[in-house]
Amino acid sequence: MIPRAPLLLGLAGLLPFLWAAAGILIPSLSDATVQVFGARFNAPYVLIAYGTVILCFMSGVLWGFAVTSERALPYAVSVIPALWAFFAIGGGEAQATSAVIVGFILVYACDLQFANWGLTPPWWIKLRTLLTVIVLACLLVGQLA
Repeated sequence: MIPRAPLLLGLAGLLPFLWAAAGILIPSLSDATVQVFGARFNAPYVLIAYGTVILCFMSGVLWGFAVTSERALPYAVSVIPALWAFFAIGGGEAQATSAVIVGFILVYACDLQFANWGLTPPWWIKLRTLLTVIVLACLLVGQLA
């Protein structure tokens, strides 16, 4: 069972992805938000920018798991999502969204590897599967729009 705090905070972390997907499906929502908060809250940009932030955050989470190991490999794997975000995300909306999608697939593969190494809590993959599926669905809305 996933503990309440990580579950609720993980679900709360989905809100920008869900809002952005809704803004792509309902352009007037994105337009109204841009009028109130500025151009950086344009729905497609939110998917890319927030996705980049979360990929880097997940690198930090994985680094935290790596500190419980004496081996260098978990540390090396933990930086993959952040390096991917730095080197791959850019080049226009479609390319950047594709790179964020690939980044979330990569971070999920890292999650699976860390669980395989026994470095995560027993509920970790259940939480990460739930969150990753929802994030990828939101990103696909952005990619296919």
